[in-house]
Amino acid sequence: MNYWLIKTEPGTWSWDDQVKSAKKTTTWDGVRNYQANNFMKAMKKGDRAFFYHSVNEKRIVGVVQIVKEHEPDPSDKTGTPGKGFGMVSVRAVGAVKTAVTLAEIKAEPRLAEMVLVKNSRLSVQPVTGAQWKLVCKMAGVKP
Repeated sequence: MNYWLIKTEPGTWSWDDQVKSAKKTTTWDGVRNYQANNFMKAMKKGDRAFFYHSVNEKRIVGVVQIVKEHEPDPSDKTGTPGKGFGMVSVRAVGAVKTAVTLAEIKAEPRLAEMVLVKNSRLSVQPVTGAQWKLVCKMAGVKP
């Protein structure tokens, strides 16, 4: 299993929206960054991701599971079919017991190499197994 972090602006799509969606599942679409899109191409069904509220909150608030792998994003009108931007589908697994802020992640020396610390603007990013376990511990959830 691989681990990820996906970012959203809570005013656009929040954890509450995710939980209230049909079967707690939604497409993760609208990503228009090539590196983030490539990470979504690497996502496999069953992988887990931290659900991160960006903008003013800057904190991990939940965990989702990839339930459908990368496919073309119908809202992408810029790309050539099969070569444009894509999307995955995610299902809410559960909220974290304790939200983990970007400041807390940056303050933890063992997370110094986390992509969120080095490139906090990237909307979809990988998380190593060791980072996943440590953040889960900080969040009060089982890895």
